[in-house]
Amino acid sequence: MDPAPQQSLTLDQCIDQIARRLEEADLHYGHGAIDAQSEALWITSKQLDHSPTDALDHLEQLMSAEQIAKAFEITETRISTRKPLAYILGEAWLMGVPFFSSEQSIVPRSWIAELIVDGSLEPWLPADGKALDLCTGNGSLAILLALTCPDIHVSACDISLPALAVASRNLDRHSLTSQVELFEGDLWDALPEPHEDNLFDLIICNPPYVNANSMNALPAEYHAEPALALAGGDDGMDLIRKIIAGAPDYLSERGAILIEIGNEYEHFKNAFPQIPVIWMEVSAGDEQVLLIQAEDLR
Repeated sequence: MDPAPQQSLTLDQCIDQIARRLEEADLHYGHGAIDAQSEALWITSKQLDHSPTDALDHLEQLMSAEQIAKAFEITETRISTRKPLAYILGEAWLMGVPFFSSEQSIVPRSWIAELIVDGSLEPWLPADGKALDLCTGNGSLAILLALTCPDIHVSACDISLPALAVASRNLDRHSLTSQVELFEGDLWDALPEPHEDNLFDLIICNPPYVNANSMNALPAEYHAEPALALAGGDDGMDLIRKIIAGAPDYLSERGAILIEIGNEYEHFKNAFPQIPVIWMEVSAGDEQVLLIQAEDLR
């Protein structure tokens, strides 16, 4: 039976009906939407060519029967496949900025985005400075850096060529191909040999950091993403060890590296008890993102 109602609905009414349908399906969220209501907003706003945020100013707008049917079709696809909605729509939003999204790369999401947009990183981003987004994925953090600080140069690298293909599309979308340079390779191997002219004032990194036990327990939505972008080894620190070991060679004298570790606070503390760390406050708390100054790595 077609679940889509045939009568005319306002955007608000359609959101409520879809949210109820999503809630019945026992889905998992965390790929750009925090719950069924916000995901329903995302689905319906797409049909009216509004951003999810802008749609909140148009809740009384009437939707056509075709738009309603399409919204419910997407809802049923979301339920039957358990794929992240960003993959189904081909688009994700991070800090109000749209990005192309596909199964070639992880869905853009990071607490680092909050710190970029709210200005917390400006002390490490001088005018005409250089920044690096290590493990860039689809390029979303590099793009947010470039949009927020248009006078800096941003490098971005990833081991995955498919992910970099998505990043390239996003750079084109935001007209940033001259400000952001992409590199392919395994962490530091992606970059030219360090010398005094190519050191970075700030390195940001949202690396694969999920520990092995947590990887095994992830719901289907997360297993739809490339495991390469999530799995961090037994304690989640495999890549972070390599990142911290190589960072001193690529940081300027007063530079810093910012790393997201998610729920791996205890594993990080056990792995790096000797390193002085500044824990950055984000919406999830103060144990998810850390900053290490160059002088504390040398």
